[in-house]
Amino acid sequence: MPSPNLNSEDYYQILGVARNADDAELKKAYRKLAVKWHPDKNPDNEEATKNFQKISEAYATLSDKKKRDMYDRYGKEGANMADQMGDNAPGGHFPGGGFHGGGGGGFPGGSFHFSGGPGGHMSQEDAQAFFTSFFGHDDPFGGFGGGGFGGPRRSVRQDPFASMFGGGGMPAGMHGGFGGMPMGGGMPQRPRVKRYDAIPNGTIVSLRDLVSKPERNGDRGEIQDFDPATGRYTVILEDTDEALRVKPSNLLQHVHVKLNGIESQPELNGARGTVIAWNSHNERYNIYVMDKSRVVSLKPTNVILDNGTVGMIVGLVSKPHLNGKYGTIKSWVRDANRYEVQVSADQILRLKVENIRV
Repeated sequence: MPSPNLNSEDYYQILGVARNADDAELKKAYRKLAVKWHPDKNPDNEEATKNFQKISEAYATLSDKKKRDMYDRYGKEGANMADQMGDNAPGGHFPGGGFHGGGGGGFPGGSFHFSGGPGGHMSQEDAQAFFTSFFGHDDPFGGFGGGGFGGPRRSVRQDPFASMFGGGGMPAGMHGGFGGMPMGGGMPQRPRVKRYDAIPNGTIVSLRDLVSKPERNGDRGEIQDFDPATGRYTVILEDTDEALRVKPSNLLQHVHVKLNGIESQPELNGARGTVIAWNSHNERYNIYVMDKSRVVSLKPTNVILDNGTVGMIVGLVSKPHLNGKYGTIKSWVRDANRYEVQVSADQILRLKVENIRV
């Protein structure tokens, strides 16, 4: 097996896998590199952050069958096209050496060209004409329940990063119960009181800032339960099915977001993305941008969390007693660039976007 080459622009070389590598080999290679370069394990290390971004981009593309096929044929721009086309992405009827088009066959007017391989190029005008004729949001990090962006729940089957659980979904014997207790009959289930300060079950998270088990920092898992008595979450880890009970401050949620107010890269404004890491050194999120198939580093002010996301209140000066509390985002007020955050059944706060963190 080839060695990883993080200086390469080729996704296979970055991960250090052969071009015919199967899913298991991709997962193994990604996990090994992600553990090594994760920002939580490399604080104050800009090189580690960049390397983590590279390997995340590579795995996001190669772990998606459709995007991988397009990448193999037409390079990174082909993978980008697969994102935009959604279910309309071609299955293999394009010529082997490149992709040429005109005004027929359901494609947009004008002409476009892909030159094969990772170095292929498509002009800005052609790409715009081609991409705007399709609508699709196949996010390799997964979609939320119901298939849209309506809330923080997602299926691990739809997320190649979360699919490292092995089969997708909860591990065997762990379908919402504890200790082998049956969920269908027997003891009646007590109705759950609706909470606005608890991250929903099924949310994909990463562990961070653990003191008792520092080797687990950066590892991924799925929230199974929240115990209001202790204020801790039960998280099922993806690689061992081990259950850990951790504080909310030890979690990073991999939730969907929208990018906003980016002056240096205005083309990113309005794009959808997924939180994949938090860099505490420069206080920025690493966001996988779906339409661009790449990872960018952004301040919280440029990252709009979806309605329904549960976040922690931070940095309040006027009401410091609220810092550290959690609430559910009810809406984003665009003109004021603030969230309406529900912290209890009878209390909704209006907070700046930088005052909510996941």
